[in-house]
Amino acid sequence: MPKRPGMVHDPQGARPGLMPEFPVSTHEKVLNSCADVPEMKPLFEIPLTSAGITAKKVWINVPQGRLPFDAEIMVSLPGSFRGIHMSRMERAISRLYPKEFNDIRHYGMELCRKVLPGQRGETADIRIKGAVPQLTRTAVSNEISVDGLDIWAVIKGRKDRDRLETTSLLGVAVTHMTACPCTKIYSQELFPEAEAALTPTHSQRCITSLEVEDRKEVLSYEDLYRCLASCLHVSQDLLKRPDEAELVIKSHRDPQFAEDAVRLTALSAAKELKGAIPEDSRIRIESVSLESIHQHNVKCVLECTMEQIVSAKV
Repeated sequence: MPKRPGMVHDPQGARPGLMPEFPVSTHEKVLNSCADVPEMKPLFEIPLTSAGITAKKVWINVPQGRLPFDAEIMVSLPGSFRGIHMSRMERAISRLYPKEFNDIRHYGMELCRKVLPGQRGETADIRIKGAVPQLTRTAVSNEISVDGLDIWAVIKGRKDRDRLETTSLLGVAVTHMTACPCTKIYSQELFPEAEAALTPTHSQRCITSLEVEDRKEVLSYEDLYRCLASCLHVSQDLLKRPDEAELVIKSHRDPQFAEDAVRLTALSAAKELKGAIPEDSRIRIESVSLESIHQHNVKCVLECTMEQIVSAKV
């Protein structure tokens, strides 16, 4: 199928719902005389931290193709104005649709630059989240596994006189396999003659994410993925039996708690990113273990700065 920009219905001769009931001149006259309700004063003049649109599907033209992402676009609202201008947000989205972007972070920054000047507030918070295809090669069979990589960007904008300042945060999450160290240690006592890597324990699917504040805009999603993949037993959808065996053996030889996954990711981030970002850059790591023998899941979170990780490194 050829690459197309999307389906467009011209109001002239298209479906009946797009045919205007009144001439354009009439609408222009009403617009010039009608009160602009969002610009009116509210009944209670208290400023709002944020207001905007959420659960919005945006289509972003990235190197992997034009892909759908979920967006939340929020701006601050002064106490003297009743509402935000939502149609201006949607218009900014529509004007970015045909453009190409290296990644979703750049889309979010451009969207912020288009949205915030048309609003009365001084700050904006834009969140873009979705998935891109991730191609990885299997360990033994040398096959290409086409997996999904969850990525997101958070863009914070602020008006500063005639300038608009933006900062960005990047996030990546991977699915990986963990094995329980507790049951493994216990099984070694039960089966003292067995090879340590093969003693029984339970395993589970785990999802670990890494978020990094990137004020200098020097990081890529590949940088964050490398931090995760270098210390976790990352899953793949296409695994032949030899590939499965390798993944199972490695994850059981090196069993990990969710707590271990978070700490090892922090250590990996210190090795990979130290010097690239300021020491006071904020970092958030979260791991959720979907337990196999329990009815509950396990969650572990670390929120800190790069300096705190480096100072704690062994």
